[in-house]
Amino acid sequence: MRMPAATALTPDAPSASAVSAASAAPAKRLPAAERVYAHVKQAVLERRYEGGTLLTEGELAEAVGVSRTPVREALLKLEVEGLLRLYPKKGALVLPVSAQEIADVVETRLLVETHSVRKAVPAPAGLIGRLEELLDRQRAQAAAGDLAEAAVTDRSFHAEIVRSGGNEILSRLYDQLRDRQLRMGVAVLHSHPDRIAKTLAEHEEILDALRRDDADAAVAVVTRHVGWFQNLARGEVR
Repeated sequence: MRMPAATALTPDAPSASAVSAASAAPAKRLPAAERVYAHVKQAVLERRYEGGTLLTEGELAEAVGVSRTPVREALLKLEVEGLLRLYPKKGALVLPVSAQEIADVVETRLLVETHSVRKAVPAPAGLIGRLEELLDRQRAQAAAGDLAEAAVTDRSFHAEIVRSGGNEILSRLYDQLRDRQLRMGVAVLHSHPDRIAKTLAEHEEILDALRRDDADAAVAVVTRHVGWFQNLARGEVR
């Protein structure tokens, strides 16, 4: 069994908002099952529990300070979300990110994001300002080596463009990809540390195209930027 050292969920952790709204509240105020759910989900998304790790009810109960009953409830919920696979009397296996999952996420992202970035032109000043703020934040996180938070901000940068279109149905569809995007993003930044510099440069290119109201250029950069993950899935990383 491979079990990394468990880390208790800390109240008001910045990345907690990327996991669930509940995990942003002080942990002691949450029901036991929600505390376990938030702890395990955040650890999986941030790769502290990597794909292939076997988690046991006893170890999680001890890590979070609860009984085994709420652990069982939390693991069942995470299995439904596709992050774990339960094995009776053995524990829960953290599922690795598959090539098919990457391909499916990339295909959906390209459909949503190329449409959204084209629709964002002409870009309002408010959108440009928010994207500049997020890019500055991501640069600071990258410089500090905080890859988990850099992945959260990366996702926020793209989500801001999607939300700017005002299509709530499309925004909700994109939000459903959030957990998969975060997990893939953290995994990529750990396995390809040079990618963060390329990500920042491509975000700057997207922002520059929006400043110039050049929809074609913005779509081309988004296609190249998001499509890189497809190359990763095929083993053709540039």
